[in-house]
Amino acid sequence: MNLTIADLKELISTESKSNNSIDKYLLEKVVIIRTYSAGVHFGTLIEKAGKEVILRNSRRLWYWKTKNDGISLSEVAIDGLHKDSRVCAPIPLLWLEAIEIIPCSEKAIENIKQQPEYKA
Repeated sequence: MNLTIADLKELISTESKSNNSIDKYLLEKVVIIRTYSAGVHFGTLIEKAGKEVILRNSRRLWYWKTKNDGISLSEVAIDGLHKDSRVCAPIPLLWLEAIEIIPCSEKAIENIKQQPEYKA
């Protein structure tokens, strides 16, 4: 197969558009982010570029159990947290490297927002 310069330009253009739409997919949605080395965070996704994300009103989930005593973050994103969970105070902006982004249900959002601020 012989590719022309025009073919290459079209491929690059299509790939850029595709990546851009993926990066914008969950913008302004409340999500749970699992990171490589900074733990798990809950907040509003305001920017994504590749693996880098910025959250607004981010709360670290320092220790979590699901409402049904499980540990799955997917279940936390659906049902919320058990009362024994420990959630840190919100911070205005946080820049992270994400390995997992899980959108939250309205039920989970309200539950997590109502969790008291954990203080050791």
